[in-house]
Amino acid sequence: MTLLTAVAAKPGAREISRAAGFRVELTADWKQAVARWNDGGSSTPFQHPQWLDAWYGAFAGADDVEPLLAVITDAATGEQAVLLPLIRRLQKGIRIVEFADLDLTDYNAPLLGPAAPRDAKAAGALWRSLRAALRDMAGGADLIRFRKVPVDLDGGPNPLALLDDAVPCTLNANVVATGEDYEAWCYTLENAVRRELERSWRVFTRDPAATFKFATDPDDALRILSTTEVQQATRIRSLGLNFILDEETCAAFYRNLIRNGVGSGYALVSALMAGEEVVATLLGIRTGSRYVMIRISNAGEKWSNCSPGRLIIYRTIAALHRDGVREFDFSIGNYAYKRRFGVKRLPLVDLNATLSWRGVPHALRGRAASKLCHYPRLTAYLKRVLGMPSSRQEN
Repeated sequence: MTLLTAVAAKPGAREISRAAGFRVELTADWKQAVARWNDGGSSTPFQHPQWLDAWYGAFAGADDVEPLLAVITDAATGEQAVLLPLIRRLQKGIRIVEFADLDLTDYNAPLLGPAAPRDAKAAGALWRSLRAALRDMAGGADLIRFRKVPVDLDGGPNPLALLDDAVPCTLNANVVATGEDYEAWCYTLENAVRRELERSWRVFTRDPAATFKFATDPDDALRILSTTEVQQATRIRSLGLNFILDEETCAAFYRNLIRNGVGSGYALVSALMAGEEVVATLLGIRTGSRYVMIRISNAGEKWSNCSPGRLIIYRTIAALHRDGVREFDFSIGNYAYKRRFGVKRLPLVDLNATLSWRGVPHALRGRAASKLCHYPRLTAYLKRVLGMPSSRQEN
């Protein structure tokens, strides 16, 4: 690993900054930070300790990726305000501070404590304290780049979304709230969609060995994950797109997640099976009554007559609803199959802030990209002119 600062060289080392009512401690040790964090809740399922354990476990040793945890407390009372699971990495000579994501975490957010800001004034004070601490730390930083930040957390405002630097994200969440009555929710779907899902199940179960299941054993779940990787890679590369989820660190992350999360019920692997053949897979994470889908795959043309991708979602929702789940999050990406399930789009925000003169062009570029998202035709035109790939909406 390329060590960028003395903090990374000594995992237990901390840098402390006090400003405007908040105390900021920076450490490179995730386990140390979470051990000191008294609040047991998580902002979204992606801030759950098992997600972050798996993430830091896979990427902490990657080149130019340095874990950077910010524990922020009220300077007067010592009460915990927020814990930010961050990294610092070097990209084209720019030292960037961002969430522990690298395109794997769909929603980035702080973990909130009792002293978390609840209005824009307090959020601004915390933001100034954080920026001052990041400027002063050994090795410094040039740019804060926070992406895919939810506006609300657990029914309250996300302090980061209250900031003047927050701008609309080009991506959004896609959520279905089923309520208590599952059958009533089914009848909110379009008639054609509901009939097609029911037909797909009948067609699939013509095979006497056809079943739907959850993998409750980690070894079984890992075997299904191996099939997910092959099926996804085949699909994505057939579209001429780059597939990165089978790269060593990404693959290690998902294996960590399943190995340690299946037994607790946090990581859920569901599958459509025809005997030993894996027809479709769905990997999701669950906290309480909320479930988020993060990877889906199917066996392709051979089983296309029963729409296995949509079918596994439908069967997974039905099974989890019986087990108490009421919110089904289809995560980011506005694909057509999500609209068929009646998702509600929820906004996300981005934040780009400079910490040195080197970060100024990158922050300006980020804000310009956010403004362009309000003009889709202009964005599509510029992408064509610049030779950039356009987004794909899958059926």
